[in-house]
Parts: sequence; C-alpha cells; structure tokens
Amino acid sequence: MRFLKSDSRLIGVLLVLAITQLIGWGTIGLPAVVGRDLAADLGMSLPMVFAGTSTLYVTMGLCAPWLAKAFARHGARKVMMVGTVVAVPGYVVLYFAREPMLYFAAWVILGMGGSATLSTGAYIMLNEVAGRQAKSAIGALMLVTGLSSSIFWPTTSFLSSHLGWRVTCLVYAAMLILVSLPLYAFGAPRRSVVKEHDGAAAKPSAAPAIPRSTFNLVVCAITLNAFVTFGLSAVLIELLRAEGLAPAQAIAFGSMLGVIQVSARGLDFLGGGRWDGITTGLVAGTALPVSMLLLMMSEGATWAVAVFILVYGAGSGAMAVARATIPLVFYDQAAFAKTMSMIALPLNLASAISPPLLAGLLTQFGGRGALGLTFVCSCAAVLILVLLGRRRPQIAAAGAI
Repeated sequence: MRFLKSDSRLIGVLLVLAITQLIGWGTIGLPAVVGRDLAADLGMSLPMVFAGTSTLYVTMGLCAPWLAKAFARHGARKVMMVGTVVAVPGYVVLYFAREPMLYFAAWVILGMGGSATLSTGAYIMLNEVAGRQAKSAIGALMLVTGLSSSIFWPTTSFLSSHLGWRVTCLVYAAMLILVSLPLYAFGAPRRSVVKEHDGAAAKPSAAPAIPRSTFNLVVCAITLNAFVTFGLSAVLIELLRAEGLAPAQAIAFGSMLGVIQVSARGLDFLGGGRWDGITTGLVAGTALPVSMLLLMMSEGATWAVAVFILVYGAGSGAMAVARATIPLVFYDQAAFAKTMSMIALPLNLASAISPPLLAGLLTQFGGRGALGLTFVCSCAAVLILVLLGRRRPQIAAAGAI
C-alpha cells in the first residue's frame, strides 16, 4: 500500500478506473440477469443468448493487437475515450434488436469498445502512471472491479423489472456517455509515460531484450489459467449440481466464490507488492489443481465442496492479479502496452471458448470430464510459471525475494 502514501495522483486515477471498470464490466453482464427475457423476446435459445458474451470476448481478442500501436502512440486515456464512444451504439443496437442478427451485431460493437476500455486499457493506464510499481495499483483496482456483478446484477434486475431490458440498455448507454466518458476526459492523466525522475534518457537502454520464447511462455501461462477460471465460473453451478448437490445448495456454494475471490485479491493487495506476478501465480496457481483433485476424489461430499470453493476461490482470485502483473516482471513501461495488447487476443479467445467447451464436457461426461480438463490445464500453467521463474530478470528476481 506504499503507493497510496507516495502518489496522490495515482489515487485519483484508481478512483476513475474503479468507477469506469465497474460500469463497463457490470453493464455487459446483462444476459446473466435477463437472459430468459432476451431469449423470449428475440426468439432465441438460452445458450444462444449467452453466445453473445462469447462474441464479445472474441471481438475483444481480435481487436486487441490492432490497438497496441494506438495505446503506445496516444496513451490509454485517448484510446479509452474513443472506446467508450464506440461502445455506446452497442447498447442502442441491442435496444432495437428484434432478431439474432442485430443481437450479435450489438455484441460485436460492444466488443470493439470493450477491447479499448475493459481491463487491458486500465492496466496500461496504471502502468503509465506507476511503471513497475503498478502491481499494487492493479491489485487495488481488481479488488473493486471484482464486485461488479455484486453491484450490477441487482441493479440490472431492478431496472429491468421496472423499465424492461430494452430501456435498461439505453440507461447503460447513457451511463457510458454521462459518467465514464467525462471521467476519462477530465479525471484521467494526459499521457504521463516515458518520464524518468532521475533525468536519464527515456529509452529503456538498461532493459535487456526479452526472448520471443519467454513471451510465448507468458502467453501460455496466462491463457491456460484464463481458460480454467473463466470456464469454471460460467459452469460452476451446473458443475456442483453434477457433483450431487441440490440446486439450492449449488447456488449457495457458488455465491460464496465471488466473495472469496475478492478477499484473496485483498490479501494480495495488503501484502504491499512483496511478491511479483510470477511468485503470486505459482502460489495461487498451485491451489487450483489441488482443489480440483479434491473435488474429483470426494464423490460430492458437502465438506469437500466447501473446501473446493475455499481453495479454488482463493487461488483463482489471487491468480487474476497474477495474470495482469506477470508481464510487469519482464517488460518495462514502454513495452507493457504492446505486450498486454498482444496477450489480449489469446486471452479473450480462451475466455470465449472455455464456457461452451466445459459445458459440453459436463453434459457428455459429467463433472469428471470438465474437472479433468481444467486439472490438466492448471498443472500445465504451474509448470510454465516454474520455467518463467527461472527466466526472471535479475532486477525482478531480487525484488521477488
């Protein structure tokens, strides 16, 4: 928490990003609350409705590499402002949707805007302000944004029950224009990158070149973990039911997951950045296969499900911070924006593919099928993190001890 004492400007940036990221992630969670209403009004099946979210992630991933140069050239503030403006028509198109074509077109538009505004852009902005000290700031931001569903699910439920889901879309479009855009325009910093306090040249001359193989390992570790956590979050209730829990029990245990994940992020934040992203990832990542193995061997015992939720929730919550901060170990301030934009493509594709794939395994083979695949992916991610730990730059390695 040292950055809170040393940089009041960073606190302001965190407040701006906390509000805008809550709005951004909270509003696109619309189908989770009104999915059945969307299906009935648009003549679609419920799985087809949720495919809209997959469309969003695919679009975000495909757009991310194209935005790398924009982030590097113009800074996060301008890119996020443009992304906010681009996202607004997405909700308007969703309001007018009467058929699947317009429905999916809306999610494509929202994905284009989201690629500039959701998560990646926020992390780039924090890195512009804090440089290598951005890990604690990112952890603080994720502590807040982890509550997006807790805030916006009841908000969406209230608005849709009184106004209908279509008008709710217009309300969310208005929030982007009236809240998010002004915050980016007047509250976000105007490009503070490439400023060094010691008067040295801004070029990262002291930073050694990072091998392409190291970048590939970073991508693999982050993508494998995203595949596991995004997929399990989407099918968790059905997974617990497949393990033998009653629907009410599955919902009760599932609702605990978000609280535990946010708590784990909070503990990582309170740690003051003593661990770098790789060390955090190794500790948190190891918890995931352990929790899955326990659930697979327990035959659905209630105590084992409770331990699974606790261990998996803590591991996946801390791992979310690690996914965002592992690149900080290897890449300096100038290269961070390009790196995060390049990682976003496989990351978002994995996030889009994982839920339907795990749902299919769950349907065909039961809980063991889904847990078996996620167990293998989690173990692979840990092994890759071990390799990355050995490639850690000397400066970063010293800071991780």
